[in-house]
Amino acid sequence: MAETAFSTATAAQALARFAAGMRFEDIPEAVRERAMACIADTLGCIVHGSRFPWSAATAAYARRYGGQGPCTVFGAPGSGAPADGGIAAPFAALANGAAAHAFEQDSLRYPGAGVHPGATLVPVLVAMAQETGAGGRQALTAFVAGCEVLFRIGAASRHSSEKLGFHAPGLTGPYGAAVVAGVLLGLDGAGLARALGIAGSLSGGLLAFTKSREGAMVKRLHMGRACEAGILAARLAADGYSGPETILEGRFGFLDTYCRDADATRLTADLGRDWETLRICLKRYACHVTPQAAMQTLRGLMATHGFDGGDVAELALGMSEKVASHHDIRAPGDIMTAQYSVPFCVALSLHRDPEDPRAFDGTALEDEAIAGLCRRIALGADPDLPSAWSARIALTLHDGRRFDALASDYLGMPRTPMPAADIRRRFLLLTTETLGERAAADWYDGLMRLPALPAFPMPRP
Repeated sequence: MAETAFSTATAAQALARFAAGMRFEDIPEAVRERAMACIADTLGCIVHGSRFPWSAATAAYARRYGGQGPCTVFGAPGSGAPADGGIAAPFAALANGAAAHAFEQDSLRYPGAGVHPGATLVPVLVAMAQETGAGGRQALTAFVAGCEVLFRIGAASRHSSEKLGFHAPGLTGPYGAAVVAGVLLGLDGAGLARALGIAGSLSGGLLAFTKSREGAMVKRLHMGRACEAGILAARLAADGYSGPETILEGRFGFLDTYCRDADATRLTADLGRDWETLRICLKRYACHVTPQAAMQTLRGLMATHGFDGGDVAELALGMSEKVASHHDIRAPGDIMTAQYSVPFCVALSLHRDPEDPRAFDGTALEDEAIAGLCRRIALGADPDLPSAWSARIALTLHDGRRFDALASDYLGMPRTPMPAADIRRRFLLLTTETLGERAAADWYDGLMRLPALPAFPMPRP
């Protein structure tokens, strides 16, 4: 499965042949484990995310127009349990994709590449597994195939789309989603290449919400639309519909149109040898990824030195230029915008426990202690940081103590993976209130046995 077999193909054709030819036996055990952790974590995010009004609105739309079908929408009115009856796969994936990203808890890639593997792949995986009756091995293989393609496309973009005002997951997501759907539909390499060509014309998403006091609700829709687009692309490809084979690296293709300083060689470099899925990054807190290392480091300083947010006199953060320009939001108008604000999330972590998603409820916006500290935090660009998510911290307390720290990693990143016990604890935290303790635990255990199961496991009613 090395890339030499695809050297004369376009990038889309090479990736499609690789994905179509992937067998469960080809996937290393460490890759399978990372994939199953991401699948379970995302389903926890969907169940929890389905409880919010913006998810309910998307789910209502999906049920209104989704007709009858075999696919579950999480979040029956007033709950996060699977809804009674099913609908068609594209609509279920739309609703569940929006729910997966509803509260900023879903997974990413590290180093950052503008991809959200959980929110743009798992809803497609569940819907298409329900539609096709795929077994656990087929489902896991499809997810890994989609993740490998998605991550390579994101890496080739060098995360440059957002400099132009595009929300990258809305651009990259349809490609990975099309692969997941296409593999479960049984498409061959030519069919998957067509699906990728179609997916490129179904992508979109703008960062206008970052410069608005309100409107961040639409950010959640970017993931759902990516899921829906992937199924549409794969189904059309299965029926013979075509798209440009040069959609990724060609003139007016993805890299040429949406990116700057892209590196097309990263689309297929070491294909079949370097497993991108191992770069999945789980989140620890219910907010954007950019402040998470700083939040964890500050929480550690609090625990070690015995202070809290009320003791903070001054706090300065040096972060990447992109973070300083995109995430310096001082007066968020809603909790969704607040979750995107580095000063707000850091301030919240000094006054509340951010591991509990309830810390980010509506009362956080009304908490003057958080708002006051948010306004006082100094946030600037530091060109010498080791990574895009790092932060240089300079903290001074009212009693004169000063702490300087470099926050580079947090629990959930590939270098510092979240232990299995923590993944399970987080899943139960996100699902128990909705499903009940026993049902949530049983579902998690089933997801961890996915390769041995004849069908994709769902929570019992």
